Order: sequence, then C-alpha cells, then structure tokens
Amino acid sequence: MKPINNLVVIGDLHSGCQFSLCPPGVQLDGGGVYYSSKHQQVLWDYWQYFWRVWVPKATRGEPFAVCVNGDLVDGKHHNSVSQITQNIRDQRIIAETILNPIMEKCDGQMYVTRGTPVHSGESGQDDESIAKSIGAIPDDLGHYARNDLWIKVGQGLAHITHHIGTTGSVAYETTALMKEYSEACAQSGMWGLQAPDVVVRSHRHRHSEIRVPSATGYGVCFTTAAWQLKTPFVWRIPGGRNSIPQIGGSLIRQGDEEFYTRHKTWTMDRTQTVKLLGA
Repeated sequence: MKPINNLVVIGDLHSGCQFSLCPPGVQLDGGGVYYSSKHQQVLWDYWQYFWRVWVPKATRGEPFAVCVNGDLVDGKHHNSVSQITQNIRDQRIIAETILNPIMEKCDGQMYVTRGTPVHSGESGQDDESIAKSIGAIPDDLGHYARNDLWIKVGQGLAHITHHIGTTGSVAYETTALMKEYSEACAQSGMWGLQAPDVVVRSHRHRHSEIRVPSATGYGVCFTTAAWQLKTPFVWRIPGGRNSIPQIGGSLIRQGDEEFYTRHKTWTMDRTQTVKLLGA
C-alpha cells in the first residue's frame, strides 16, 4: 500500500449546540425535527466547501487521512441551555451524521482524539461512542477515541491532542504554542525519542501557528479553528467577547520537496451596526 501524505485535522464540532455545525434537518428522540438557523446554514455551506473544494485542491486530489481532534458533541455543561437538545444520544447522532460522509471520503482513514470532559464526558466517553460508531481507527488498547495521536505524515512526525492553554489577550496567542512545541522537544530529548515536526492542538477555537527553524526544515505548532460560533459563555470571558469566530480546518502534507501545513479559516459577520436617527 502506498503511504498517505496528507492528514486533514479538524476539531471542536460541538454537535448539538445551537451555535455549531448542524445538518439542515435533524430528527430528535421525541419525533420532532430541528431545522438549522441561518447561521448554522452558513456553517454547513463552509463545511461542504471545505470537503468538496478546499481539501481536494490542497491535497492535489491525493488520498488523505483525517483526525477529529476532540469535542465532537457539546454535552451538558456549565449550566448552559444553548443546546438543540440535552439528550446526548441525539447529539451523538448529529455528530455521526456529520462525520459518516467524511469517513467515506478518507476511505476509513479516520482518527479521533478525546476532548474536554464537560463536553465529551468523563474519560471522553461520548467521543469514544461516536468514534466506535463511525468506525474510527482504534489505538493499541482498542480505544476508538484516543488521548493523543502520534502519526507519521510522509517524512514528518506529528503529535495531536486536544488541550492547550488559552489567553485573554490576542497579543499572547502564540505564547502557549511556543511553550507546547518547546516542551514536546524537551521531553523527546530527555528520553532519546524523535521530536515531533508538527504539534497540533485544538480547544481554544482559534487558529494560530508558529514556525521555528529545525534540522528537518521547520518545527511547527498550530491550533485549529472550530466549527462553533460564539456561545453565551464566550461573550462573558476576557478576549472572547471581542473575538470574531474562526471556522475551518487544517492540512499537514508531505509535498514533493518539503513537509508543510496549510489552513482554511473563515469568520462570520459582526452583529449589525445600528444607525442613530433623529425624530
């Protein structure tokens, strides 16, 4: 079998949230149907474009694998009431409906990592159930949703897991990325292991990337954009209330001459500007 030289990474689907990616019509456990909002319809259009246009173009039409980097469902968290349904079975079905067509596109080469317990359940049990249902590739212990993923993409080694530190200021967005990459290299050196060429994290719902020179060309650390808009929780946290949503995914690719990354990131329009009018 020929090696696969492309890995698409997406994260933070948060299926089941009113502000997240959702198919046009979803039947719920009680028999009713939820129809997506106009903003969810925009997210769905982005999703279709990402897989039908951007991925084939970025991979040059070559085979690719996929990693879904945690928080596949929104869960019941922080006393929130912003879910389409708090029935976790319904949320899992939404995630499976979204991911099953992607499983076909990557010919079953899909990996899933575990997200945040408040969303994915303790020990990632909801991510695990979805990953098993769609047939994700299990780890050596038989887990369909794993804590992290070490994976060779062409000549490069990538390390992928969900969590990373966050910040309330865009001025320090790349600080945690540099720390994450440096610590990964330090730990690898301490134990005589190969250091990762690419470190990938999600969780913060914002795409950012740092690149530093290395013996293999460049060492890279990036965070993925999400598939969820701003929720009521985000509006009240420092840095979040002024932020603009970032939607999209990333590609790790072994090209003809070098190992590199590419990203597709969208945003959404700000809320409508109000004009003051006299009497």
